[in-house]
Amino acid sequence: MGGGEEEGGRGGGPAAGSGKGDKSGIVDMLLGKDISDQVDTETLINNVQKRVWGSLKRGYQYTGPFDESDAFLRANVLSKIEMGVMYVDLVGSTTMALELPEEKVATIISSFAQEMAYVVRQYGGYVLKFVGDAVIAYFVSGNNSLLVADRIVDCSKSMISVIDRGINPVLNQYDYPDLAAKIGADYGRVLIVQYGRDARLSPVDLMGPVMNIAAKIQSHASPNQVMVGDDVYTRLHPATQLSFRKAVWKDGGWKYRSRVTGRIYDVYEYVS
Repeated sequence: MGGGEEEGGRGGGPAAGSGKGDKSGIVDMLLGKDISDQVDTETLINNVQKRVWGSLKRGYQYTGPFDESDAFLRANVLSKIEMGVMYVDLVGSTTMALELPEEKVATIISSFAQEMAYVVRQYGGYVLKFVGDAVIAYFVSGNNSLLVADRIVDCSKSMISVIDRGINPVLNQYDYPDLAAKIGADYGRVLIVQYGRDARLSPVDLMGPVMNIAAKIQSHASPNQVMVGDDVYTRLHPATQLSFRKAVWKDGGWKYRSRVTGRIYDVYEYVS
């Protein structure tokens, strides 16, 4: 269930340098633990409820989240970049499709996707695209892959909170079924590709093993569960790692191997 610390931010001790022997602050500094960078979750959820209610009641139109991602990708075509990749899949859309009018289903799925996109942007990520009822996002590491790993977990946690406390209470007012999400993430190097010669209009996308593994991890998650690959887990702040445990697979449940070690690639699930 979504994340490893106080919702919407980075919990932890005082900042580095606040006192002699302040070990927690030093660790936070070394690991990129920006404890001053917090998202106001209550405000976030209140705004979610207003938008979702407006979408169901008045046909509220969201603003698309792709401009920033498109600009970043086009500026870096053919570059290989280290990043965290997140797949967020909506659970419950099949039930809705059987029980509700098509236009209502479309509105609910669209609202879900856009609200997940808002959370991604709150945590400094980019939304690559919507695929059916799934959201694919990425977080560029720059010079700090440790900070990116923590942001992925914090973002995932806020997504679950937004669904449980923001979207579902509004859906319940209309007797619509609750939504849930399965979230999977991994970290690694991806190639930015452009499909065509037109630098302005040709489609751009991400390609690499991390994309495939993140999608596979997500497919093994349970509703409202967050799972991350070992390359995310090893970059997490030690306090956040304590909220995860290694996933144990039944025979054949997970067969993907690390390209570095050749051993089965470890996956961790959030359990707090």
